[in-house]
Amino acid sequence: MTIEKTLNGSELTVCLTGRLDTTTAPQLEAELKHSISGIEKLVLDFKALEYLSSAGLRVLLAAQKVMNKQGEMVIHNVNDTIAEIFEVTGFSEILTVK
Repeated sequence: MTIEKTLNGSELTVCLTGRLDTTTAPQLEAELKHSISGIEKLVLDFKALEYLSSAGLRVLLAAQKVMNKQGEMVIHNVNDTIAEIFEVTGFSEILTVK
């Protein structure tokens, strides 16, 4: 998985490419921990994300909890497979997906 970050004032956009799974989730978790301090809007772009596992969901939930306290988190460009994962797990009720 590759992670591309773009900072625009207090808005951070994170583009993920590849698979967010048990192997790569710690990488995203570390990047977010170092990057979201002071961020008011976190945008996750899943346009090139192919797969999402439960380990990835855990990282998204942790990021959502932090962003609930300091701003908002939005997920863009979710493909049908990942949208279905969000629906089945109930994450579509927790996360803002556009």
